[in-house]
Amino acid sequence: MQRFQLLTFFFAITSLSIPATLNADPPKSFELPLWEKGAPGANGNEAKDKPMAKVRLPSSEKPTGALIICPGGGYGNLAMGHEGQEIAEWANEMGLAAIICDYRHRGKGYGHPAPLQDAQRAIRMVRTNAKEWNVDPARVGIMGFSAGGHLVSTVLTRFDSGDPTNADPIEHASSRPDYGILAYPVILFGQPGTHKGSEKNLLGESPDPKLVESFQSDLNVTKDTPPTFLFHTLEDKGVVPQNSVAFFAAMLRNGVSGELHVFEKGSHGKGLAKTIQGTSEWPNVCRRWLEGKQFVTPNAQR
Repeated sequence: MQRFQLLTFFFAITSLSIPATLNADPPKSFELPLWEKGAPGANGNEAKDKPMAKVRLPSSEKPTGALIICPGGGYGNLAMGHEGQEIAEWANEMGLAAIICDYRHRGKGYGHPAPLQDAQRAIRMVRTNAKEWNVDPARVGIMGFSAGGHLVSTVLTRFDSGDPTNADPIEHASSRPDYGILAYPVILFGQPGTHKGSEKNLLGESPDPKLVESFQSDLNVTKDTPPTFLFHTLEDKGVVPQNSVAFFAAMLRNGVSGELHVFEKGSHGKGLAKTIQGTSEWPNVCRRWLEGKQFVTPNAQR
């Protein structure tokens, strides 16, 4: 009798674990060039001249939202780990399709306008492939860290509705994101609080002061800027929190909805900040904001 009870217990535990395994489908992952026939202004045909979209699609019966991710790196490299892959995994956990934008930068031989062209192209690509990727084209957001945050702030303030006359069907789609997330972003170009390395890498050694001013993103916020979530830390000395404060103040002046969270602890470039007390809450706070704006579906309703 005791042996029978043990066997029954074993099979009960085994049967309980089977559905969890079957439902835990890994994301479908693949990469594709942002421009199949070559990026505009490409310097050559090497890997560094080919900006890529690194796509991770969650398993879902219903269309999901999508989050395009622009890692930081001072416009001179890309932090593809803690500001790329880890963020894509977090997005997938929320049920979002995740697209890491491997954009061109000075380390690959490119300044403006290449990064902006690549980020805008990623938005258009997601919308063009919405049906195939099971994505809702009206829930396409974009997130950036540090200099990637500056890039995203530029995307949030410079967009168009697409060009229906273009021979490339991807260019027909709008480049306006439905929302933005700025993580310790560079905003204040040409100001004391700027990150000089990002400014130099994007615009060159001695740019026209008017060009520099045009890339101070808080000056470009309008009533049409998408809803935006920002977070920063007081201990950030690399990109001081006044950058996020300036952008959020511009949002307030223009009636743009969103949230700003300035946490106390954590130096620059901490990604998900998993080990930093207090600041580690930002992903949960952001998720609640996304759920409140209906860009993310709560777990109980999936």
